[in-house]
Amino acid sequence: MKVDYEGLFYSCYQDLVLFSEDDKSLARDHIRYQQVAAKDHFFTANDTPKDIHFLINGIGRYYYIDSNGKERNKSIVCEGGAFASMSSALNDVPSPFYTQAISDCLSAKISYQTICEMAKSSDNWALFMRRMYEILVLEKEQREASLLMKSARERYQEFLDDFGPRAQEIPLKHIALYIGISDVSLSRIRKEMGLT
Repeated sequence: MKVDYEGLFYSCYQDLVLFSEDDKSLARDHIRYQQVAAKDHFFTANDTPKDIHFLINGIGRYYYIDSNGKERNKSIVCEGGAFASMSSALNDVPSPFYTQAISDCLSAKISYQTICEMAKSSDNWALFMRRMYEILVLEKEQREASLLMKSARERYQEFLDDFGPRAQEIPLKHIALYIGISDVSLSRIRKEMGLT
């Protein structure tokens, strides 16, 4: 049975914009569908990716590795999100971070340059890109406020609220890295909350 990747892509993002058949036709030759196995990377630090990977299915993460070899999660992404290095796409410089599949993932990838060209000729593609940027900015704003203003327990509760049932699919070590605490601290918080 052949998988309708195009249908999966558009249904995943239909809450942002309803693409017309002309919009889909405009993109058809430019979107490539990619399956990324759990623990594999979409791209790594020092790559210079020009594509945006729109996540259709699965869970992944953005992360840094510091000078001591310690990983730090920048973001966790579920379907409806995206992976990109805007510094690479805009300035042709290597990505400072890694992007990795936590579970098996399916993405639709398209070059940033191409999607910008499509946005010039299609109001729906322009609206799609604007809404994706708005979501990214809001998530970044909320994450910064959370890290600066909330306790570790509050950040964990917020994580559970934001990710809902999907939180159960994310390894605890990645959750701890994401909310900025150690595995031991997360275990203690979970015990206090009656979750262990």
